[in-house]
Amino acid sequence: MFATLSDRLTATFKNLRGKGRLSESDVNATIRDIRLALLDADVALPVVKRFTGRVRERALGAEVSQALNPAQQVVKIVQEELVAILGGQTRTIRFAKQPPTVIMLAGLQGSGKTTFAGKLGAWLKGQGHTPLLVAADLQRPNAVTQLEVVGERAGLPVFAPERGNMGGHDAVLGSGEGTRSFGDPVAVSRMGIEQARAKQYDVVIVDTAGRLAVDADLMHQASDIRAAIQPDEVLFVIDAMIGQAAVETAQAFHEGVAFTGVVLSKLDGDARGGAALSVADITGEPIMFASTGEKVTDFEVFHPDRMASRILDMGDVLTLIEQAEKAFDKRQADEMARKFMAEEDFTFEDFLQQMSAIKKMGSLKSMLKMMPGMQGMRDQLDAFDDREFDRVEAMVRSMTPFERTHPKQINGSRRARIAKGSGVTVTEVNQLLERFGQAQKMMKSLARGGGGGLPGMPGIPGTGKRGKQQPQRRKSKSGNPAKRAAEERAAAQKAAAGRASSAASAFGVPGQGGDGADPMADFDPANLPKGFEKFLGKG
Repeated sequence: MFATLSDRLTATFKNLRGKGRLSESDVNATIRDIRLALLDADVALPVVKRFTGRVRERALGAEVSQALNPAQQVVKIVQEELVAILGGQTRTIRFAKQPPTVIMLAGLQGSGKTTFAGKLGAWLKGQGHTPLLVAADLQRPNAVTQLEVVGERAGLPVFAPERGNMGGHDAVLGSGEGTRSFGDPVAVSRMGIEQARAKQYDVVIVDTAGRLAVDADLMHQASDIRAAIQPDEVLFVIDAMIGQAAVETAQAFHEGVAFTGVVLSKLDGDARGGAALSVADITGEPIMFASTGEKVTDFEVFHPDRMASRILDMGDVLTLIEQAEKAFDKRQADEMARKFMAEEDFTFEDFLQQMSAIKKMGSLKSMLKMMPGMQGMRDQLDAFDDREFDRVEAMVRSMTPFERTHPKQINGSRRARIAKGSGVTVTEVNQLLERFGQAQKMMKSLARGGGGGLPGMPGIPGTGKRGKQQPQRRKSKSGNPAKRAAEERAAAQKAAAGRASSAASAFGVPGQGGDGADPMADFDPANLPKGFEKFLGKG
């Protein structure tokens, strides 16, 4: 979504690198480039003026002129101002003190309200809530049926007493009193909340109708529903690809239904993304969620700071970590850690488990794009084929259980059978086995603490055996036996104290401050894990 804007800003900041001091002309040139980049991304002109004004004021101030690295300070200022126009703080649903919490969705037709209703419900269900979807869009052809399909995919109940427009006809409005030819959405919304109370659902998500453009009838209907159900949250769903029209649409809905939060849909598109940078600043309401695809899982909480980092090609490692925590089973992760520490062979069975977890996280291509500095490799990422994982998985699943745990026993005839069973060539099977063998060697080398696993990479401290170290010069010993025995005893005590101090610090034992006090003063071996005393040595 923000590819063009990201490229322009990254190129702008490259021009500042290496300058120990920034003149006013340097700052003005940078601000001009940022202004052009934002305008090219379809950001609203008032937002661009406010943004560049704040950046220029700060860039010409003391925080840049006195900085050790002025270029990095300017990037920091731009990031902070981006976070500000994106809403500043992360905000999610505010739940009612007395259930059910009522969430009303509003927006133009085609903005993705119905799909988002299922995604939001699935997300809430994953947090332990019991959502109910209410089909109050009775005008768009087959909108009720679509919500039922979305609800089925998400495993959510749908309340739909009216079938709405089933024939694909244009919606016909009745009198000014709000009567609709395909049913009354206000009555359906009320009945949905009553149903939720009766069946003890704690969240109600009301999917309302939209139009192809903002009009008085749309706002009148949305306002009637809002007045009837008194929702705790009104979420305005907007297509992130509509560009400059986002500002007018957002202002119209804000005046008509007074929404409390914004949802950006289709954030995975290839448009310029100006809507995301305009709506929050124009309306003063936070962007709460982002919808990035058609799947129920293509949904994320909107974090302004993380989105600003993505735009500036700083990556979004925190979101990546959160996705990994959800996808990876803790028991399997602990078992992998145990195998790593014990230097046991990584098998194809382990590989299948890791592959399954990665698939739960979503597209590998989208995950790689969250890594810092990956915008410069966009062409390579776009050319990356996620189906390569499917081919590898097919080869592994064509192996017998014995072959998966004993890859070295896979001979020529076995390789031919695996290739035939997975629809690939023997050469591809050979390449997989060769790469797998290299991965096993690398993991063992890392576990031993040696630097031979990855070029230029030191060993991991505290894991397994140590690699080769430089021989240390031995200190001379006294010729007096009594004095030599005293020296050895003192050295042993010092080594034991050092080990105990390090262990105590690692396990959070109090009294390990850096104020010069005796590090062993408050140390109690009883606080250490069972069996750890054997590492403390003898005094």
